[in-house]
Amino acid sequence: MLLSRNLVAMFVFLLVLLTGASPLKATDCEDTLSRHMVGEALLVAHLVALAEKTGMRPDAINAILKSISEKSAIQEFWITDTVGHAYLTNTGVDFTFSPDAAKQPQASIFWPLLTGSKTIVIQGAQKREIDNQIFKYVGVAGVDKHRIAQVGVAAANLCK
Repeated sequence: MLLSRNLVAMFVFLLVLLTGASPLKATDCEDTLSRHMVGEALLVAHLVALAEKTGMRPDAINAILKSISEKSAIQEFWITDTVGHAYLTNTGVDFTFSPDAAKQPQASIFWPLLTGSKTIVIQGAQKREIDNQIFKYVGVAGVDKHRIAQVGVAAANLCK
């Protein structure tokens, strides 16, 4: 329910921005969008923790993530295990985060979420290493164990 309200609020906000009804600057939009994405990442971190606590299987969790992405502006979910492997995702892509910035210049910034040295990482829109598409990502630390809970939005769905 909270996830739906948050997604609806983000959709309405973006609709207002994209129709020109708001005098907000691009930096204000980026900040507001980032805060919404932090909320979404926190919600998915709690969802995963509760789902796993009740014994839900990864394929069932992935189905939920896929359904949410199909009905919202959040296009991607990446939730890792304690060593950085994204075993929960709506993308079907096998990906493991690395702390090595030379190996993963875009994704390595999220590694501190695994170590506990950061609880939130907000990344500006940029090319990602898996396919050179421009995406904005926000990640939070797991609420039940060391993990990354990340949400992503493609440049086409960001404020202009």
